Amino acid sequence: MVGSETGVFVGAWSQQYGGDGSDGAEGYAMTGTSTSVASGRVAYALGLQGPAITVDTACSSSLVAAHLACQSLRNGECGLALAGGVTVMTTPAVFTEFSRQRGLAADGRCKAFAAAADGTGWGEGAAVLVLERLGDAHRNNHPVLAVIAGSAINQDGASNGLTAPNGPAQQRVITQAVANAGIGLDEVDVVEAHGTGTTLGDPIEAGALIATYGAARGPEHPLWLGSIKSNIGHTQAAAGVAGMIKMIAALNHDTLPVTRNVDRPSPHIDWSAGTVRLLTEAVPWPLADHPRTAAVSSFGISGTNAHLILRQAPTPVAEPAQPRPAAARTEDGAEVGPPRLPLWPVSARTRAALCAQADRLHQLLVCHPDLDLTDVAYSLASTRTHHPYRAVVTVPADSTDPRAELVAALEALSADQPHPQLVHNHQRATSAAKTVFVFPGQGGQYPGMAAQLYGRHPTFSAAIDECDQALGACTGWSVRAVLRGEPGAPSLDRVDVVQPMLFAVMVSLARTLISYGIEPDAVIGHSQGEIAAAYVAGVFTLEQAAKIVALRSAALAELSGAGAMASVLLAADDVDARLQSYGDALAVAAVNGPTHTIISGGPEAMARFIADCEADNVQIRSITVDYASHCAQVEPLRERLLDELAGLTPKPGRIALHSTVHGVMSDQPLDTTTMTADYWYANVRQPVRFYDSIKHLLAAAEQVFVEVSPHPVLAPALADILAGTAGRPGSAVIPTLHRERPDLDTLTATLARLHVHGQSPAWPALYPHARQVELPTYPFQHHRYWLTPRSGTDAAGLGLDQPQHPLLGAITTLADRDEVIATGRVVLGSQAWLAAHRVGDVVVLPATGFVDLVLGVGDYVGCPVIDELVLHTPLVLAEHTPTDIQISVADADGAGRRSVNVHARTGTDHRAEAGWVLHASGTLRPGQTAAGEPPVPALPATAVDVQRFYQQLADCGLHYDPPFCSVRGIGLQPGDPDHIYAEVALPAGTDITGYGMHPALLDAALHPIAAALGAGADAEPAVLRLPFVFSGVTLYATAATRLQVWLTRTGDDTFTLYASDPAGAPVIRIDTVVVRVLPDMATLSAPRQRRRRSLVCGSWPGRPCPPLLPQRPIGRTGRSLPKISMRCRPACATARYAPIWTRCGHARRWCCGRWRPGNVPAMTPMPYRAFMG
Repeated sequence: MVGSETGVFVGAWSQQYGGDGSDGAEGYAMTGTSTSVASGRVAYALGLQGPAITVDTACSSSLVAAHLACQSLRNGECGLALAGGVTVMTTPAVFTEFSRQRGLAADGRCKAFAAAADGTGWGEGAAVLVLERLGDAHRNNHPVLAVIAGSAINQDGASNGLTAPNGPAQQRVITQAVANAGIGLDEVDVVEAHGTGTTLGDPIEAGALIATYGAARGPEHPLWLGSIKSNIGHTQAAAGVAGMIKMIAALNHDTLPVTRNVDRPSPHIDWSAGTVRLLTEAVPWPLADHPRTAAVSSFGISGTNAHLILRQAPTPVAEPAQPRPAAARTEDGAEVGPPRLPLWPVSARTRAALCAQADRLHQLLVCHPDLDLTDVAYSLASTRTHHPYRAVVTVPADSTDPRAELVAALEALSADQPHPQLVHNHQRATSAAKTVFVFPGQGGQYPGMAAQLYGRHPTFSAAIDECDQALGACTGWSVRAVLRGEPGAPSLDRVDVVQPMLFAVMVSLARTLISYGIEPDAVIGHSQGEIAAAYVAGVFTLEQAAKIVALRSAALAELSGAGAMASVLLAADDVDARLQSYGDALAVAAVNGPTHTIISGGPEAMARFIADCEADNVQIRSITVDYASHCAQVEPLRERLLDELAGLTPKPGRIALHSTVHGVMSDQPLDTTTMTADYWYANVRQPVRFYDSIKHLLAAAEQVFVEVSPHPVLAPALADILAGTAGRPGSAVIPTLHRERPDLDTLTATLARLHVHGQSPAWPALYPHARQVELPTYPFQHHRYWLTPRSGTDAAGLGLDQPQHPLLGAITTLADRDEVIATGRVVLGSQAWLAAHRVGDVVVLPATGFVDLVLGVGDYVGCPVIDELVLHTPLVLAEHTPTDIQISVADADGAGRRSVNVHARTGTDHRAEAGWVLHASGTLRPGQTAAGEPPVPALPATAVDVQRFYQQLADCGLHYDPPFCSVRGIGLQPGDPDHIYAEVALPAGTDITGYGMHPALLDAALHPIAAALGAGADAEPAVLRLPFVFSGVTLYATAATRLQVWLTRTGDDTFTLYASDPAGAPVIRIDTVVVRVLPDMATLSAPRQRRRRSLVCGSWPGRPCPPLLPQRPIGRTGRSLPKISMRCRPACATARYAPIWTRCGHARRWCCGRWRPGNVPAMTPMPYRAFMG
């Protein structure tokens, strides 16, 4: 739906929610409290570009919205429309105001058209309908639940009162809606009335219905009358669409539902004619001589009336069912196409929701064994949004029971357990990865490679046939014969056979992937793989590319027996150093990764080099070739290749091609018109700089590398490169075929991996004849989103100053002395970023948070430098309980210094708490010292594997999530371990407004200390250390998001810190940071509010159960429960708590095993505390 002309029409009315502001909601008040934004927000979130209109006509809002949506569809302003309404009563204002008008029912229930009606009862809700022109719905094969035949709206005008209903106006809107529907009044079977249950409104509405619908019929065909408000209350702005949904359900269930809360029909309404009857019981709704028809009314307190006509959906003309085409088969009965590549994609916004979604699908398949699995796969792929948490279930192509395998995999996913047929990944929304096809050189070949695909996949088979024709003209042998292993076919041991064969398989695989909608953004080739890359990029025709690979490999065949090649697990520089003593006999042929290097040269020299490496425990493997490419041994072939390839006419590529040829490679795509004979000689002579080319690609953006080959060759090197590249969490390496797995299964797994990494295939190409089926809805994971309200008056209104710091609410100078008090409140709900800093299992305010708070207050009092700040005890933050902070600054001494104390208390009931706790104290001083220069020049920063670095810190108890995990690189000097250079940067989008130095950024600047002290080292268990003393803290600049950091170790547990921005301007200096071992992490615990006296409490006596209460094992654990003892506190035990006593009795008897089979209450076993809650 993104980018579609879909309209949004929302009925809503304004409330005071959020009008007084909220902690953490600054800058959102205007959009968050304006009802006009409600429709726009839906359109924005879904990417819809049709009309977006919010309607506020009070209680008729949603029905008016549906009317306007129909008009918009008829006028062609949109092709699809979302019409609905929402009411959430965030404050009791609507209750108190309506009670003043004596309009509320005493028991809160709507008694529509009943004698007992005494006022309305409010309800809350949200409802949305999808509207579409009937012809479009049939064309799009969308199920039609009902048809809106007509609608009308009008206004009461000058009547008995602004809020009083107007009978004649209601009659007019009914007549107009029926006329717009093109039907007679007598064709309407039932009216879903406004029916609020008020003694004024119900009789007026009934009178209008009797005067219109009643007058057009006799008692033998009465108009039935009901109101959903008797079921769910008056949902105000959502009431009209709620009534529509009720009538749509009635149309599809052939029954008119009963109207609740009716003792007897109201005596204030004239029912005598019998033409209008109240639905005091459910009534069948049979088919008649006209389509079943219902009307819905909504009347707003503002005087705006709406009436809408619903009719049963016409049955579309049935088209002859098109049988699904059977797969074509070869002479031996094997399927040729279309191949079945079963992929069942599942996704959600969170991991928990993903598991819940899998559980719903599992239940669907178990309960509906007749569902076609291909239809389910297609519907999952094409009718559901693909969210960041993605999983794909695959099933082997030759599975005898795919349903059982699918059900088993979904069951594993629902339990968050691994399964061999599951592929999953968290696709981060911030990543926009490019797809890169990678074509390797030799090494992936094996007899029978891709033979299964050739026999069963039509696209692949057609491509192989074309390659066979193109290569046969140059080689004289058949690609198909080699692929099938036919007698007399040449061997893959020959270089002039294996390279053309690999070319044919690679380009055929690429064409197969492209047929599924996987279009590469770039291509890159390794050695002879560049020929396939050039063809796929559109530089050469297939015939030209076939000529290059055939002539190149034939030339190399002339070198057979004179060379050797080997793969060394060492960095290229280290290999170069080892090759110095071999002169020109050996050379680096390719650099594939940080520790993947290929060498080539003479056989004797290679044998000595391999022996030397093995003696030094260096991993080295001989490559099964008898020639040496990418070295001086190729030079005799120069004239031959230049002559044979002289007629090449390369074209500009339609896809970016990145060269790996030494001397040609750059950080930009290659000008492919230069791929002449000279280029192809360089391709075979010069070293392959694959590693450097991949680094250039990763420096530009996230990349998903697809190795297009019969077996993974470069995938391990690519994985190593990714592991050493910071800031690329969305990049991935995906192989295609594998020599030990069936071709169709590996191709399916490739498409699955591509999808979970954000590169989805064209689903219709996978399921060309599938049909849409109904699927389970999304399993929303419910969270509390209520705003944390501010106090009724802001700081300025109380005569206080308003500080700019986000964690402080007020600051003031005391009247009788020169002391300053600053206060603030920390609430994790509104300052959620603080929850990303955990020590052990609890959230702790970082030490840098104290530093920034004190710096802010110090700036206010004219003492911007922290002379010393000592942290006495960590400040643990509770998840649902606010923490108050108070910073007190004393009078200045003779030198201008001021002492400062930071206290905190947790909870809202301050009378029941222990009071303020001192967490930090220190001294502030005026003036600033010069920043000076960094202690040492910037060292080369090695990119940090952020996940591994922070996992090491987590192993010793320091748990960081964004924005705290902000280290990007660390530079160390082997000869000078006391100096550490680091680069830190906050994640994009981190709000730094109001902070002098964002605590997460400064905290990250201190993280390398943990590395210096051995945190995460394997040699010995890591010891948890935290900073607790800061001296000489001077802030030179604010609003920093990226720092260059120099840390200097000055003692066993002391450091200095100097940080600048990327341009070298000083930002902060700390003369001394002292860290200490946290004595016991168990001493940290989340603060708890003191609980009030409970009705029932539990205790665990230190004795076994008496004989009359035998211990019984619970479930499969074999464990037994001791006796539960309950004590009643008489002051609280009143009759009103009788239900609690009953449930506690149930709990006790269940725990003690007294329940008999068949007499067990509907109760889920749970921890003891849950029973007592």
